[in-house]
Amino acid sequence: MKTFAAALLSLSLLATLPSVAAAADTPSKAKSSAKSGSKTTTPTRKVRSVVVRKAAPVVAAVPTFGQVAGLHAVEDPLALKSSVAYVLDQDTNEVLFSKNPQAVLPIASITKLMTALVVVEAGLSLDEKLTVTQDDVDTEKFTRSRLAVGTTLTRGDMLHLALMASENRAAHALGRHYPGGLEAFVAAMNAKAQSLGMTDTHYVEPTGLSSRNQSSAADLAKLVAVTSQVPLLRDLSTSREARVALGKRLVQFRSTNGLLSNPLWDIGLQKTGFINEAGKCLVMQARMAGRQLIMVFLDSSGKASRIADAERMRKWLSTQVEAESAAPAPKL
Repeated sequence: MKTFAAALLSLSLLATLPSVAAAADTPSKAKSSAKSGSKTTTPTRKVRSVVVRKAAPVVAAVPTFGQVAGLHAVEDPLALKSSVAYVLDQDTNEVLFSKNPQAVLPIASITKLMTALVVVEAGLSLDEKLTVTQDDVDTEKFTRSRLAVGTTLTRGDMLHLALMASENRAAHALGRHYPGGLEAFVAAMNAKAQSLGMTDTHYVEPTGLSSRNQSSAADLAKLVAVTSQVPLLRDLSTSREARVALGKRLVQFRSTNGLLSNPLWDIGLQKTGFINEAGKCLVMQARMAGRQLIMVFLDSSGKASRIADAERMRKWLSTQVEAESAAPAPKL
């Protein structure tokens, strides 16, 4: 009988275990048996909160004019990211490299080279003070500028910022302060292009923000050839940085072309450009292997691709010169 009673008591204790476990989940402390005289506390479970974030919307990249035209499908020996590339020996007019040279595409801020040329050839005072107004604010691409409305700088400073830092409001102010206003300035830009034989070129404004500013690599090589003969434009375009007084503050502006800091390059004149429709663009005059070369890269895809293309071209040209030097002299 005692054994049967003990078995019954064991079954009774097992039946009460679930309720004891449930009680342990409450904040109150449960007492253990009187024999141990100790207290136990079951740790509180931490509940992890999961934040479900919505996936960012996928924005389709805007294709460049060159991509739409299929120009990137044209292969070249250097596998360039630019759909248009052109290298010309400025002294002999020998074309050393050519890829889609006659393609007419948006040229973005390469436009500012013509803007600067027209300003300089007009003989306007570089010391005259020009003021940025609401008319100079970009309503085409809504780009930002550190030249706030009301900023007053000399024409020389405006020219410097337009060429070195590609300042759109500076370029627009230069055109707006031309004798006869902006319309007369754009007409002068197109007239100058025609006089240089740039038959594939057309301008509608002085900054390059409009995709209707278009040209070809062969035409731009002519523009670089002319602007590189103007010492002021050479100096301003190859300036690496400048501090400009904007009100009571000295603001530092830097060049948009990182190659100016590269000791392997001897650049006489340069200009970069970018809008979505044009891709990354770059034109330069550079001395290389004893030659004065003009380089044009248009519609390059990728953040640093135009610089990488220029480096590829430099290495390739150096190899070509070495090969020519190593070739045996022709027999007479």
